[in-house]
Amino acid sequence: MQQDPTKIRNIAIIAHVDHGKTTLVDGLLKQSQTFRDNQAEMSQELIMDSGDQEKERGITITAKVTAVQHGDYRINIIDTPGHADFSGEVERTLNMADGCILIVDAQEGPMPQTKFVLSKALANELKPIVIINKIDKSASRIKEVEDELADLFLELAVHEDQLHYPVYYAVGRAGKAWTEVPNDFEVEGNLDDVFDAIIEHIPAPKIDVEKPFQMLVTALAWDSFKGKYAIGRITQGRIKAGDPVTLCKKDGTQAKAKIDLVFMSHGVSRFEVKEGVAGDIVQLTGVAEAKIGETIADADNPEALPVLEVEAPTLKIYLGPNTSPMKGQEGEFTTSRQIGERLTKELETNVGLRVEEEGIGFLVAGRGELHLSVLIETMRREGYEFEVGRPQVVTREKDGITEEPLEEVIIEVPAEHVGTVQMELGQRRATLKEQFASPKGVTKLVYELPTRALLGMRNVLMTNTKGTIVMNSLIIGYQPLGAALQQLRNGVLIAFETGVTTPYALQNAEARGTTFVGPAQKVYAGQIIGLNTRQEDMEINVCKAKHLTNMRSSSSDGVVQLTPPTIFSLEECLDFIENDELLEVTPENLRLRKRELDQKKRKR
Repeated sequence: MQQDPTKIRNIAIIAHVDHGKTTLVDGLLKQSQTFRDNQAEMSQELIMDSGDQEKERGITITAKVTAVQHGDYRINIIDTPGHADFSGEVERTLNMADGCILIVDAQEGPMPQTKFVLSKALANELKPIVIINKIDKSASRIKEVEDELADLFLELAVHEDQLHYPVYYAVGRAGKAWTEVPNDFEVEGNLDDVFDAIIEHIPAPKIDVEKPFQMLVTALAWDSFKGKYAIGRITQGRIKAGDPVTLCKKDGTQAKAKIDLVFMSHGVSRFEVKEGVAGDIVQLTGVAEAKIGETIADADNPEALPVLEVEAPTLKIYLGPNTSPMKGQEGEFTTSRQIGERLTKELETNVGLRVEEEGIGFLVAGRGELHLSVLIETMRREGYEFEVGRPQVVTREKDGITEEPLEEVIIEVPAEHVGTVQMELGQRRATLKEQFASPKGVTKLVYELPTRALLGMRNVLMTNTKGTIVMNSLIIGYQPLGAALQQLRNGVLIAFETGVTTPYALQNAEARGTTFVGPAQKVYAGQIIGLNTRQEDMEINVCKAKHLTNMRSSSSDGVVQLTPPTIFSLEECLDFIENDELLEVTPENLRLRKRELDQKKRKR
């Protein structure tokens, strides 16, 4: 089916975390008759979040491209992540779009990530459509959110046209949108107004079909049947199966290739087409060497497009082969070479990541703790076994001064916990920029603090505010490297010898602090088995059995009552460890340990 380029619309859906991007895409897919009525997708939610971790965490991690047909118009939709950690995904995919739908929660209003994605979209000169979503929330404040949006556009707009944008009101979960706020949210409704807005307000791609073919690779997909798919938007010209092309690589070299097949998206599947034309988003097979940011061009007139520039990483972490006494027992891939190959493969699709060698291991740099922990969890599930160090901040040199990243943190917390939050941020040398109370008894605090002071803060505040805190952060720039922060955590309890834990010995450990291991678990000397109640580290024997004698006493021979051990998640483990500690990651276990296992060497 040959598509008329004037009837193509390319839109990106951008928003802060949890404001309803993926839910709205679900509605657009279902209401455009993309699926038959009896297809499983019609009863599914978050259709686009296809990865295991995306389903479990309830977040979008990688940007996805889909397409729907609305009348004569083909609408390519790019669903982007909302977390700042995955902003590399947003940056690399926005150049495929001509317009964007900005979704804002009617209660929360514009949040830090709203500001970030909107600034990127407006800098790319995308035409915006605003949807105020979740207007059925009891605490929604539509009028104030409209005013906050107007201020945000005034601050970020690149030119005057961007200040005129249509606003729609939606209940994304119910698949309804209106041009005016309805008096009753139960009224019949659908997303036709949104489809009409896309066709009316988003411009058709500005292209030239007659020029030589050119396409920037912005995403990659892979399957065992066709191999690698290079995904991107055709900038100019047209492409058919069997056409010879030239791959213009990042280092300036060129490689010849031949297109096997041309595919396009429809819903969650792809279908083969005879030809792709300029302005459309296509998936090409046959260019096995293609990487994100490289150009596939006409064989006779190869012209490279500008390489994608992605913002620099802010956190780095050591990741190397496991060196503990239990190495090789639980994982399938354990060697430095296997880990290196896996990281090289990850670099192909994960544009925000950087990897360099560090001894027998690697230094992996990413955009934040979530970005790195998703990679660690993915590798762990694939059967890799390795150890990671404490996340460190990536600094940069400018005019002979070492600079570190600075973040703006916006915290919303009930009034009774404000003192707790202020005390914790005071210890971390954060600067309070503004503070105001909302009518609903919630206080909003805006802080500036270096990225390294943020490490481990989310879990501490979650515990101290009984889980009521809402915290968002965004990198706003760099500042000269400040003084080192004092260790805020207590010392740890360390296993004195290798063996199997006993209830009798753990009872003794519980008197000294919080334990992380239960009875009948294997531990090794140097493994961290708990948190001390004091500032210093303490060796403790958790494998000691009770000696059997003829002496009996009514008090000591009773049943041992143990408190259940504290089990940390992956993110909590990364936040917990200090510079002299490591986290051992295997498909079955997460173990905290000292970097130096030998007690005598540690003391030196």
